[in-house]
Amino acid sequence: MSHKILLTSREVNIILHRLACQLIEKHLDFSDTVLIGLQPRGRFLAERIKQLLELEYNVSGIELGFLDITFFRDDFRRSDKPLEANRTEIDFLVENKKVVFIDDVLYTGRSIRAALTAIQSFGRPSEIELLVLIDRRFSRHLPIQPDYRGRQVDAINDEKVKVSWKENDGEDSVYLI
Repeated sequence: MSHKILLTSREVNIILHRLACQLIEKHLDFSDTVLIGLQPRGRFLAERIKQLLELEYNVSGIELGFLDITFFRDDFRRSDKPLEANRTEIDFLVENKKVVFIDDVLYTGRSIRAALTAIQSFGRPSEIELLVLIDRRFSRHLPIQPDYRGRQVDAINDEKVKVSWKENDGEDSVYLI
C-alpha cells in the first residue's frame, strides 16, 4: 500500500494556528461559543485547537465537549461488525450558543448530518459551524461544506485520507493511502 504524505508535522502545526486565528476573528471572546469534537478522531483536533486558543492566544473560558454520533448515523445498521460507540462528554447546554463542530476529515457529510441530529439532545444552538482539518471536496453525498478548512484534498474514491495525531499515533501528519 503506497502512502503519499499530504501534510508534515510542521504543516499541520501551521494549519492549526491558522484555524485558531480564524476562530478568534469570528468569535472574539468565545462567551457564546462552544467547541464540539466529533468522536473519535475529531477529539484530537478539538483538544489541540482549544489548547492553542488558550496557551498561544490567551483566550479563556472555552467550553469543549465531545459528541458520539455512532447511533445517529444513517448507516449504523449496515455493518456486519459490532459497532463500538465512543463516549459523549458534553457537560453544558448548547441552547442559544454558537456551536463549532470539529472533525479531522470531511468526506461524505454523513457524520455531520448525524451530529446535527445528535446535538439537539443538548439544546437548540443559535448557529452551527464546521471546522475540519481535511476537506475531501469531491466526495460529498450531502450538501455540507466546512466554514473553516485546513486543506482541501482531491482524492479518488478508493483512496483514503489518514490523519495521524501525536497523542494517538506518535506523529502529526496526513497521508493519502
